[in-house]
Amino acid sequence: MAVPKRRVSKTRAAKRRTHYKITLATPVRDKDGSWKMPHHINKFNGSYKA
Repeated sequence: MAVPKRRVSKTRAAKRRTHYKITLATPVRDKDGSWKMPHHINKFNGSYKA
């Protein structure tokens, strides 16, 4: 069985985990005023502009 060389304290582990974040895609407004996800086709007019 593997044994950790040194114990990571609760505080140290919590400090490390503060950098773990979820990044969500942000919708962007297209030229015609509709919202779409970046790098996706506009469902309303079929245009694509990155």
